[in-house]
Amino acid sequence: MTEILTYDVLVIGSGCAGLSLASRLADQAQILVLSKVSLSSGSTYHAQGGIAAALDADDSIESHIQDTLTVGAGLCDLDAVMVTVESAKRNIEWLKDQGVKFTEQQADDGTKSLHLNREGGHSHRRIVHAADTTGKTVSQSLIDNVKAHPNITLLENHNAIDLIVNNKSRQRIQGAYLLNTVNNQVKSITAKIVVLATGGASKVYLYSTNPDISTGDGIALAWRAGCQISNMEFMQFHPTCLFHPEERSFLISEAVRGEGGKLILPDGTRFMQKYHPQQELAPRDIVARAIDNEIKKHGIDCVFLDISQQSPKFIQQHFPNIYQRCLALGMDITRQAIPVVPAAHYTCGGVVTNLQAQTNISGLYAIGEVACTGLHGANRMASNSLLECLVFAEIAANNIAQQLPSIPTPDFAPKWDNSLVSESDEEVVVAHNWDELRQFMWDYVGIVRTDKRLSRAMHRLEILKQEIAEYYANFHVTSDLLELRNLVIVAELIIRCAQSRKESRGLHYTKDYPEIDHSKTPENTILNPIRKA
Repeated sequence: MTEILTYDVLVIGSGCAGLSLASRLADQAQILVLSKVSLSSGSTYHAQGGIAAALDADDSIESHIQDTLTVGAGLCDLDAVMVTVESAKRNIEWLKDQGVKFTEQQADDGTKSLHLNREGGHSHRRIVHAADTTGKTVSQSLIDNVKAHPNITLLENHNAIDLIVNNKSRQRIQGAYLLNTVNNQVKSITAKIVVLATGGASKVYLYSTNPDISTGDGIALAWRAGCQISNMEFMQFHPTCLFHPEERSFLISEAVRGEGGKLILPDGTRFMQKYHPQQELAPRDIVARAIDNEIKKHGIDCVFLDISQQSPKFIQQHFPNIYQRCLALGMDITRQAIPVVPAAHYTCGGVVTNLQAQTNISGLYAIGEVACTGLHGANRMASNSLLECLVFAEIAANNIAQQLPSIPTPDFAPKWDNSLVSESDEEVVVAHNWDELRQFMWDYVGIVRTDKRLSRAMHRLEILKQEIAEYYANFHVTSDLLELRNLVIVAELIIRCAQSRKESRGLHYTKDYPEIDHSKTPENTILNPIRKA
């Protein structure tokens, strides 16, 4: 029998966005926070860099806005950028109130202030951080706070299967079906409001800095429910992922380049001066393409990032996590350069929202990496992502608090029907399809694209879609199957968006149209789902 539970607000995702919204809203609502694995399993926990905020005396909000617009390559929404940047200082103070301990520096007169790093695309030092484990520090504080609140229920090891939409009007979300990934039992959750805070979709690629759960679940859930999706062609590849067989997804923070790290070829030659005036501190898309080009041109496995000109004490104080992780693998970065390659890192597009974090379906909000707010445009500037999580979680929490009293409690949720399916006897199909999908996405829809590559990818995708749909219709759901089902949707959205953009802009680079199209006003790529009758 399917269990049915009712809450005011269902938050799907337990990263910075989901947990900060729950914390802000808990005094006004009964909240269920869903985590696919553990509360600390998402991308936030692994974030190294920090949170961008114009706090230095030589910096300004106007400069932060302009840097964001420049990196976004003409597609940022100015209002979204202004709202986010202007809210940065307030949200940093809120995190400090939640117990987050950021790295500080002491002046000659003994006064202390936040230490600020500089990262790619930024014209000033403005990255507030907790050494090189900012995400972990933020996550732990938020987790401690939500665990202590009586109005918040935390549900780990549960994966969202589908959103429940009002079956009469299809104009309002009523909840979701959840799969307990431990015993494979299904729950029906009804809620006045559902918030998607599921993170990104970089695991659609063979190589990624993201944790394994970054499978685009929220994007796929929203698409199937009838939401607009935008700008999925803009998948950000982080330039510097550690190249090592035992650590295939360990990120080397951009702050290493911000503190003087130089990109070099195996013979020690620097190369970024050939690609951009800001060299190693150029926007991520430029650095990633430069590294990709050098690797292909020279037929090498990787390039190297060298920060050994800094003192051992400086490196160990500023990058303790990176230092210890590399040391455990036999690399002393105080004396050796770090082997690095680009890897899929951040989803700049996603579920279209307004400036209140609302989607085009009533009762459904999206915050954090799953959402397309207009902040990032065609390319995300470093450390604007955690900031976006915080700002739009605050905005959404305030809006939901105003809306809740007038929203009736859903009185009906269709029961989950699995009476016509059976246990699979060929689960190897899921693993094989997953591997094939990630391989052709990396080969054909990666850092550099062409029309022919995109066409090849779509052809292979259509075959996979049919196989996965047939498999899903006939067998009991598992977490692996749900993730594969979602990844196929994400892959199709990326390919369709990429095929429709006949220019190179930001993170989307195609050899067939290598320049920005200046003949028309820059436009976002928006996909509208076909609603079922």
